[in-house]
Amino acid sequence: MDVIDPQLTDLEPISLLWASPERSGEVAAIHAELFNPPWSEEAIRKLLEHPAAAALIAVAGMRREPAGFVLAQLAGDEAEILSVGVAPRFQRRGVGKKLIDGLIRAAAKAEARRLFLEVGVDNKAALRLYEKLDFKRVGIRPKYYQRRGEPPVDALVLALEF
Repeated sequence: MDVIDPQLTDLEPISLLWASPERSGEVAAIHAELFNPPWSEEAIRKLLEHPAAAALIAVAGMRREPAGFVLAQLAGDEAEILSVGVAPRFQRRGVGKKLIDGLIRAAAKAEARRLFLEVGVDNKAALRLYEKLDFKRVGIRPKYYQRRGEPPVDALVLALEF
């Protein structure tokens, strides 16, 4: 059963902002809550400094509390989501969908025709979201996710055509 934070209401606005390198600490903090192993602040900063980077951070309410992120790269007519995550207290409130929708709009504006991503076969919540957004399976990467202390997990390669 989900635990609902009593200080967070469904009416609290979520805004999307471009994630500049200065936001790398906030992104790294969320990433560390969600992924094993997490990406370092330095690695995220380098990614955000790259000219092909396209990244958004979701912030909640008047306090602009970091709620989630999406990190991607654009190259020619393709875009790829490298990582996406929503802080646990903001999950199941549409933040992930808002982030992916924002990235789709940015990629389309940059004239991308396809958006790719990899997702663990065991990540049921993400798979449901990507299915709702009309991503299609285009491949599989065996034992792609190497998690500390856990057996490797296959990744599905998904794509969305614009």
